Amino acid sequence: MKNNIFKGIIAYPITPFEENEKVDIALFKKLLERLVASGAHGIAPLGSTGVLPYLTDEEKEAITEATISQVKGRVPVLVGVSNLTTERTIYHAKFAEKAGADAVMIIPMSYWKLTDNEIVQHYDAVAKQISIPIMAYNNPATGGVDMSPTLLKRLLEIPNVTMIKESTGDVQRMHYLRKELGEDVAFYNGSNPLALAAFAAGATGWCTAAPNLIPELNIGLYNAIQKNDLAEAQKIFYKQMHLLQFIVNKGLPRAIKAGLSILGVDGGYLRNPLKPMSESEVAELKTIISTI
Repeated sequence: MKNNIFKGIIAYPITPFEENEKVDIALFKKLLERLVASGAHGIAPLGSTGVLPYLTDEEKEAITEATISQVKGRVPVLVGVSNLTTERTIYHAKFAEKAGADAVMIIPMSYWKLTDNEIVQHYDAVAKQISIPIMAYNNPATGGVDMSPTLLKRLLEIPNVTMIKESTGDVQRMHYLRKELGEDVAFYNGSNPLALAAFAAGATGWCTAAPNLIPELNIGLYNAIQKNDLAEAQKIFYKQMHLLQFIVNKGLPRAIKAGLSILGVDGGYLRNPLKPMSESEVAELKTIISTI
């Protein structure tokens, strides 16, 4: 599989804030170390879980540098660099490459609906400015743009766009990607409740925030798939399914921070306008975690 060093469980760290809403870099490094030590196969800062759109350029740079320095090459690092404008996306992609990232992830963020040609030109412009691989991230629920399988196929004609992260929750798209694009293209599941189905469809990995709470189960699922042990994979998946559904439905940053607190781990504060989950929601999450 060309130009791809990412496989297995790619863990998404949260971005913790102090009570005054300043990014807490020291705490971020501690939380990052938990993920690396858990056995995650890769780290992906500045995704949805890391509240990328709520950060300033300087904060994104600080998170990128903190990740590279803390991980120290133990696992590959995939940095989210998405922005509304192509110019800012290029800026952060170049910064990530210079800092030592192994690849970058881009979701086409938009206020106005982008055409397919505009999206292709956006990715192409970034690709021409960096030499590391790009993961094209399709998540219409957060980015506001749904990239069709046909469009994703066009993006893969750009030389260093070598990976696709599919988060629509449509497993048929995953089957299409594997059938139409062949083994040279790596595609990743970004829809937590579809982890088992995605691996069955041939996903190279699973990009997820769940390792913040249940790394053993996430890694166990991947290991069972690698052994072609479907019965074990199903057993492990269904054990974690309710938690996976819950954290997606309640919003990853809120749910992961609440889950960490339940586990006795400091996850920091949220940044407005995001607010902590209600007491009833926290109680529900605590019940789910206690039954795993």
